[in-house]
Amino acid sequence: MRWQSVCYRGHDPRWAWSPTSGDGAAAKGGRFNPVGTPALYLALTIEGMLTEMGHGFGHRIDPLTICSYNVDVEDIIDLRTDAARATEDIDLAALSCAWAYDRANGRTPASWNISTRLIAKGAAGVLVPSFANGARPDMSNLVLWRWGASLPHLVQVHDPAGRLPKDQSSWPASS
Repeated sequence: MRWQSVCYRGHDPRWAWSPTSGDGAAAKGGRFNPVGTPALYLALTIEGMLTEMGHGFGHRIDPLTICSYNVDVEDIIDLRTDAARATEDIDLAALSCAWAYDRANGRTPASWNISTRLIAKGAAGVLVPSFANGARPDMSNLVLWRWGASLPHLVQVHDPAGRLPKDQSSWPASS
């Protein structure tokens, strides 16, 4: 399916110069990307992004650079409903697995197996429920494995005034 929307992401300010990079996710892995697989995690709402970034603890928000993104991407698989997951033969328990715990204990997370299968099938990304602590049922995320500066996988950070730094040297030495 084609997904066109505005999405949101909070960045560690040190990496705000590269707002469409999936390198951090590739280096560490995430719920929907094994180590070595770049991914861009985007929330569908600002509130959802804050819930994701604070891990459900409102008092625990680290400093962030918050960006909005214009998204127009083909090849998206929507896994937000039971019916949609059934179409892809995906179990909610596998999708919502304790991926970090599995990884820490030397097991391949079930969500990585799902991602690997969908990427091989040609999916550019997935729409998924938020599994952050405290997330409401209406909070969802878009996780992309293929994106760029042009269609059919267009993702553009909204920065009309050019306020984002261009590289890490853009940060002043002192303030």
